[in-house]
Amino acid sequence: MTEPVPATRAPSSKRLEPLRQIDAGPLNIAYYEAGPVDGPVVMLMHGFPYDIHTYVDVAPLLAAQGCRVIVPYLRGYGATRFRDAATPRSGEQAAIGADMMALMDALSIKRAVFAGYDWGGRAACVGAALWPERCIGLVCVNSYLIQDIANAMVPMRPEREVALWYQYYFQIERGRAGLAANRREIAKILWAQWSPTWKFDDACYARTAVAFDNPDYVDVVIHSYRHRFGLAEGDPQYADIERRLAALPVITVPTITFDGGGDGVIAATDGRASASKFTARRDHRVLPDIGHNLPQEAPEAFAGAVMELIKA
Repeated sequence: MTEPVPATRAPSSKRLEPLRQIDAGPLNIAYYEAGPVDGPVVMLMHGFPYDIHTYVDVAPLLAAQGCRVIVPYLRGYGATRFRDAATPRSGEQAAIGADMMALMDALSIKRAVFAGYDWGGRAACVGAALWPERCIGLVCVNSYLIQDIANAMVPMRPEREVALWYQYYFQIERGRAGLAANRREIAKILWAQWSPTWKFDDACYARTAVAFDNPDYVDVVIHSYRHRFGLAEGDPQYADIERRLAALPVITVPTITFDGGGDGVIAATDGRASASKFTARRDHRVLPDIGHNLPQEAPEAFAGAVMELIKA
């Protein structure tokens, strides 16, 4: 195991700038890039309700070790925009994974480490499972994140359901209206619930919250949470990808997975329940007291895992 490189934590005012823009599939994607253009590539994918500043400390660590680091705003966040007003504002897992691959194509990137958590971890898992020839290795928080939509309506233990209140709220039009009116307030509540030991300040939160002002944010978020329960139709252009994902494909690339021992939405496990979904070397690690936004809370560990895969 590679020793994590100590990070100099960026101040809460530090922004990942300048941004670049590129047409990729149905999107014009805004992204931050750091490091040498000829270095091994790392795709750093953020989650909901966060943004690229999850990686404000991870990106410079990797760039300093010779990596080309790409940190895109997902559809519905920041300066990323749909190129056509008629394109469905889908947030389904196939779309998020396909967006990452389209960005790699647009940038002429053949292979990369796929790394992420939450929605970004799902994009990374989708990419690793369906396009393993493009993936050097996978770093993912919360293990196997491909959604089993066919069984999504099977209830879980009540204590697990309580943490998912926002997902049920978003199923009704009151929830859509609430997200539209209170997107920043809802996200701040989730940050505190999901990472109860992470003492972020107002400036840190405000730096990310502006990403939720994207005009497609509400539509993409609502569709994501309705589609995963089978309660919204997907975008037809991703139907074949969704069909392949419905089979819950295995991940055949080297993988390091993390759980945060202090995650307030997804409880940490020993990783054995998802072990059958990884057929190559897979190392699962639990970080005590770390919450849901693990790359920002433990950047040295996250960056260290990426470097392990690159050096393997």
